[in-house]
Amino acid sequence: MGLDENKDKEGGHVAEDDKQTSGSHAGGGDEQQPPVAVNEEEEDENAASKIQLGPQCTLKEQLEKDKDDESLRKWKEQLLGSVDFDNIGETLEPEVKILSLSILSADRPDIVLSVPEDGKPPGLWFTLKEGSHYNLKFSFQVNNNIVSGLKYTNTVWKTGMKVDSSKEMLGTFSPQPEAYVHVMPEETTPSGLFARGTYSAKTKFLDDDNKCYLEINYTFDIRKEWVAIS
Repeated sequence: MGLDENKDKEGGHVAEDDKQTSGSHAGGGDEQQPPVAVNEEEEDENAASKIQLGPQCTLKEQLEKDKDDESLRKWKEQLLGSVDFDNIGETLEPEVKILSLSILSADRPDIVLSVPEDGKPPGLWFTLKEGSHYNLKFSFQVNNNIVSGLKYTNTVWKTGMKVDSSKEMLGTFSPQPEAYVHVMPEETTPSGLFARGTYSAKTKFLDDDNKCYLEINYTFDIRKEWVAIS
């Protein structure tokens, strides 16, 4: 969330691997042709496509399986952690709710952001000071089923041009009554005359099936100083 000046310096963006193409070989009729190289990625994809996945079932159904096997039941409970077994949903789909969002900086008190239900905060959502160090902190709750590969993505534009893009893998989480809390790595806002101004951004929370649990489209400012606290 916001903009990180250090990404370009540290090589924060991962470039796609260069694709190589092999030239054609011309030879006489009796010359032996070189062996055809096998692309390992294609081989892995073909093997994966042949894997037959079993039927999906709810977390409650998973827990009901082998319930008479005490050692297996204890292993499942240990694996799932502090799951509220009395309030597990009957649905396959997990439910992830973002409860709070805040910006932490040593220069000022925490900026607590309202979480918009429609994903569109009215007006300017927040203001950052140029050259400041900050972390994004958020809490979320998981219900019904395990959410796999939850991740955070953020894209920033200025005057219609994309200036920053980031992604953070959060992990896999089981349902529990207590909220999970995550603090993002520290970021630094850019500084200087050209860095100041208004930015538009899009933040998403998705799982490994690309199911989006929250999308926020917002605007923020980078200014010379923090906005005075009223």
